[in-house]
Amino acid sequence: MKVGFVSIFGKPNAGKSTLLNALMGEKLAIVSPKVQTTRHRIKGILTADDYQVIFSDTPGIIEPRYKLHEKMMQAVRNSLEDADLALLLLDIRDDWGENDVLFQALQLRVPALVVLNKIDGVAAEKIGAGKDYFGSKSYVREVLAISALKKTNVPELLSVVLRMLPEGHPFFEGDDLTDLPTKFFASELIREKIFLLYGDEIPYQTTVLVQEYSEKSTLTKIRADIIVQRESQKGIILGEKGKMIRELGSLARKDIEQFIGNKVFLELFVKVRPKWRDTEIFLKEYGYI
Repeated sequence: MKVGFVSIFGKPNAGKSTLLNALMGEKLAIVSPKVQTTRHRIKGILTADDYQVIFSDTPGIIEPRYKLHEKMMQAVRNSLEDADLALLLLDIRDDWGENDVLFQALQLRVPALVVLNKIDGVAAEKIGAGKDYFGSKSYVREVLAISALKKTNVPELLSVVLRMLPEGHPFFEGDDLTDLPTKFFASELIREKIFLLYGDEIPYQTTVLVQEYSEKSTLTKIRADIIVQRESQKGIILGEKGKMIRELGSLARKDIEQFIGNKVFLELFVKVRPKWRDTEIFLKEYGYI
């Protein structure tokens, strides 16, 4: 059977998480219009009778400004090390030259496909020009054009991926979709709602730590801390008379229930941890290893 690790690389907001979800047919990675939503490497295990593909969604490639960014870029490097194939994703409306520089800087040692994303409403001439531009690059095997959001040409992309992967034995048994624990996805869904509900600054200075995750047949109890850097941010998360955190909890609970297929009792608390994004001990505690 065809087996291999396929890592998705690109700038922030290229659509990497949307592509992972489209390939998997499940929502594994959180998405938002804001950049740098993804902070971890998220693996999706796609298994069929004749193949097993382990896709990795990676954080958008950036120049690190503090230790959290350094951890995010380490996740990118880890994905480079074990990849059998790289998907180099870009928004077709973005600067092609900037993306070319970024892709070359990865110094890939494995075959790569350039994937032009977000082709909805883009003229065929521009798509053709994009294919010609990247098709001439030495690090590229093929160029494909897709819309991850609309799932346009995603099955064709998967076919090309399978053609380029080696044969082997599966790395994962059973029908698991990921190697990450369910409580990780609970924390991510809470964090997604923070990106949705709050302004530009708050989501980037916030993380979520699940302190309790207990499953029973009829109810899953989740207790999570929302970590912020300043007291003023705590007030913003809570909102007037707790209005905002109730809305956050309600939206997150619904998505977690859909994800795990069980009723959820969700408790949220807000904790202030100054400079957590630049403090090694906090980053380790919050899962940024």
